[in-house]
Amino acid sequence: MHNAIFLTQEPGHITNVYATAPPSVQGMPLLTAPEPMPQVEFIFSTWGMPSMSEDDVRRCFPALKAVFYAAGSVQHFARAFLNCGVRVFSAWAANAVPVAEVCLAQILLANKGFYQSATLQKQQQRQPARAHTDAQPGNFGATVGLISCGKIATLTAQLLQPFDVQVLVYSNYLDEQRAAELGVTKCGLEELFTRCNTISNHLPDNEKTRGMLGYDFFKRMLPNATFINTGRGAQVVEADLVRALTEEPNRTAVLDVTHPEPPEPDSELYTLPNVVLTPHIAGSTGRETARMGSYMLAAHADVLAGKASPHEVTLAMLESMA
Repeated sequence: MHNAIFLTQEPGHITNVYATAPPSVQGMPLLTAPEPMPQVEFIFSTWGMPSMSEDDVRRCFPALKAVFYAAGSVQHFARAFLNCGVRVFSAWAANAVPVAEVCLAQILLANKGFYQSATLQKQQQRQPARAHTDAQPGNFGATVGLISCGKIATLTAQLLQPFDVQVLVYSNYLDEQRAAELGVTKCGLEELFTRCNTISNHLPDNEKTRGMLGYDFFKRMLPNATFINTGRGAQVVEADLVRALTEEPNRTAVLDVTHPEPPEPDSELYTLPNVVLTPHIAGSTGRETARMGSYMLAAHADVLAGKASPHEVTLAMLESMA
């Protein structure tokens, strides 16, 4: 890779994502160093990509052409580069695959009452465990709600197509033709929370969506509904979710992400029996990370060949991306 560096604050991720990588540069020391890197045309990175201001980009990388980010969301760094005329490419499509697979598994399990019944069974409460499962719809005829319809939600909807479930989607960017292709029905957010047995959050992470999911929505959840979050925790008002779960203990929350992450030590999410917490594992792990690296190597090859790449991110796309 000519005139390229690997820019990161977490160098341990390099070998997971790329079999070989250009020289590694640490983000924070770079930003405090007075000398720019005038020969660098390409940056490769993954989790740990530092945020930079437009002044930082222009000062440190005057010849930079493109950033190749072998991970998912680019919201925390992309705007500064794009505003400086630097192209940004992301492996969000690769990272979306395992997240959608996890969402499918969680939705199917939730509709069977798996999460609370498993906890009760382990506590030797077999009858309450069976009662909780019996109160669930199962997957035949269940109603699933997807909040937003970006790449991950789209893949989740496609994975749900073989199952006998109705899928409702709240999205300002989904037109009726695309909804028909996906086999989903558009609806408002209040209707989605009111009708769905299982609700999965896929909102983009931006100023407009932070704190968007509060008590006005959570109070509408069905008595045995499950709220799943593999997107971002900042869209959820934690106290409001806790309130709705406390008011109706048969509701369940399955949270792979929170805000802050992990939750504060005194958070009720740790103690509520109807909350399942996982340590942000829905995205690429293990061998799955290699898929992200291969996507960005392909994007780099497209750039060198003067071809369009399906992995390029634009400013407009940041409005709807997670």
